[in-house]
Amino acid sequence: MNPVVVAVAITGSVPRKKDNPAVPISPSEQIESTQQAFEAGATLAHIHVRNDDETPSSDPERFALVQEGIRKHCPGMIVQFSTGGRGRDPSARGSSLYLRPDMASLSTGSVNFPTIVYENSAALVETLATSMKEGGIRPEIEIFDLSHLHGARRLIEAGLIDPRPHVQFVMGVKNAMPADEHVLDILLGELRRLIPKATWTAAGIGRHQAEVMGWALARGADAVRTGLEDNIRVDKTRLAASNAELVTIAGEAVARHGRRVATAVERDPCSGSRGRGYCLRLTCSRLPSAIRRPAFPCAESPGKTSATGAICACRAGDVWNAVLED
Repeated sequence: MNPVVVAVAITGSVPRKKDNPAVPISPSEQIESTQQAFEAGATLAHIHVRNDDETPSSDPERFALVQEGIRKHCPGMIVQFSTGGRGRDPSARGSSLYLRPDMASLSTGSVNFPTIVYENSAALVETLATSMKEGGIRPEIEIFDLSHLHGARRLIEAGLIDPRPHVQFVMGVKNAMPADEHVLDILLGELRRLIPKATWTAAGIGRHQAEVMGWALARGADAVRTGLEDNIRVDKTRLAASNAELVTIAGEAVARHGRRVATAVERDPCSGSRGRGYCLRLTCSRLPSAIRRPAFPCAESPGKTSATGAICACRAGDVWNAVLED
């Protein structure tokens, strides 16, 4: 089987320092926590940002600071911005996509959460999908309900997202989709029927994190997700010391299933293709460092550099510079 990408959701919208002091809030804390998680084996960082009072934020400057820090301290790590989350003005949820992260989350329908309705109107979903397409950002489709898979299929048919999205089943949120192994099998059956080229993972929330991760690994998931956004504890008696500790635990789960943790070179869900030990990294020399980014695709064979000189998607007329990395 392919190696497994470990995604770390470092902060989220809900947990506060009163819940676990390790939750990173400021951009500097988030960069440090992500670097520790990267060194522990994470290859994808899922980013929410917060205001100084710990409430959810859509501030592009904060997203830019965190992305720049990750680019500097975690070379090759995939940066994924959240366009969801509680407590954010829907009209501002895509306001940071101009920074062109590698990936961004995209919820394709509404769902009940513990105390609110998480609203994702069809118009909002289409607007976010369009922004991602225009920016060359690969969406991670967040599935909180079976109907959301069909919503993703409609976006593919409309040409708003690529037919090879990365799909994440979110299980265990109160009032939403339960953490149930049989339900996961139903979802996977529908995924393979509706979007057969998709890569996928499943995220268990809170106490369900470990069991859902195990179900996903046993079924050949392309990635697993962990982090303080989803789960602030190691067990009933102890809080997680850091995002890095949760990443280490995820890596141990990967090993128990006879698989190994991927590097960004080996498996890049940003491109949807599997490398063979080499990756063609492209950067646009005319962009500031805050929004330079790895680009698609991974080279299919050593020495392939044919993408050099390709037109940059971020600025008409700019040119990508290619460097073959091993």
